[in-house]
Amino acid sequence: VAELHHYIAQSGGVMSLFDVPLHFNFHRASRMGNAFDMRTILDGTLMKEAPTRAVTFVENHDSQPCQSLESPVEPWFKPLAYAFILLRGEGYPCVFYADYDGAEYPSCRGGGPVVLPSHRWLIDRFLWARQAYGFGDQHDYFDHPNTIGWTRLGNADHPGAMAVVMTNGSDGNKWMNVFRPNATFYDLTDHVKDKVTTNADGWGNFRCTGGKVSVWLQE
Repeated sequence: VAELHHYIAQSGGVMSLFDVPLHFNFHRASRMGNAFDMRTILDGTLMKEAPTRAVTFVENHDSQPCQSLESPVEPWFKPLAYAFILLRGEGYPCVFYADYDGAEYPSCRGGGPVVLPSHRWLIDRFLWARQAYGFGDQHDYFDHPNTIGWTRLGNADHPGAMAVVMTNGSDGNKWMNVFRPNATFYDLTDHVKDKVTTNADGWGNFRCTGGKVSVWLQE
């Protein structure tokens, strides 16, 4: 990431750069499973260190299998990664066409084809949540090696609150303050069917299922 900072400085801060370190963190996290410490997912990234200059992405035409910078993000982790780039306040996110529509092509190693599954169903919901709820203050809860989360508190024009929780381990939960006392939230992803009601102080126990992300929106 130091080289990216140097380039930004030399160009007078007018250039935004692809956050390749973030992509590599996603790649490593997807390969390591629950051995990856999710508290470190943003370490050494432009998203954390220079958020207004970060162009964030999960996968692209160079990093997909059989390409020059091959470092694919495993399919199970891509919804978590897209939640990161689409539902946080930092960076300018890019959605990879093959992650949206899926792709299949001959493998450079022979044998069966390379198959990239479509994540359109969740990406569409994340994009809608970004437009409707991705506003206001953001509070991070990166306090567990497997289960982490954050909240977006909305603003005057977009008053709804959002809570995002994800895990690379077994089923998880996170107590987070959305500053909405006695409010009801539902999981946009449908991974968790039960709703969450916050307490009198605005705290709620937001859950997610193993290896997945849940996006809780205020009704």
